[in-house]
Amino acid sequence: MIALQVVVLCVAGGIGAALRFVVDGAIRTRTSGSYPVATTVVNVSGSLLLGLVTGLVLGAHLSHGWQLVVGTGLLGGYTTFSTASVETVRLFEERRYLAATMNGLGMLLLATVAAAAGYALGLLL
Repeated sequence: MIALQVVVLCVAGGIGAALRFVVDGAIRTRTSGSYPVATTVVNVSGSLLLGLVTGLVLGAHLSHGWQLVVGTGLLGGYTTFSTASVETVRLFEERRYLAATMNGLGMLLLATVAAAAGYALGLLL
């Protein structure tokens, strides 16, 4: 990997993290309650986009270099498994077992379906 690729990857990761901050904030100001809707939306939309990027690469519509920058950098900075994990633990600690299960397993299921849909779409394009 050349130095320029590393720089571009780092910049993309920073942009992804900033984008997550903006999207998270926008959703939190429009929703109430303690269920982490914003994190779910970020992770599911990020999974959809990563599936799309992967499908586009495998369909030869996008280069592996772009997959690295967009997939690993931008979407890696945008999505947040660690926050989702902590939020699930917090919900369990609050004895909100259904919400914790929905957050942990439900988000995983939704993100997987979204990734598969994005992947299929990327292959079709």
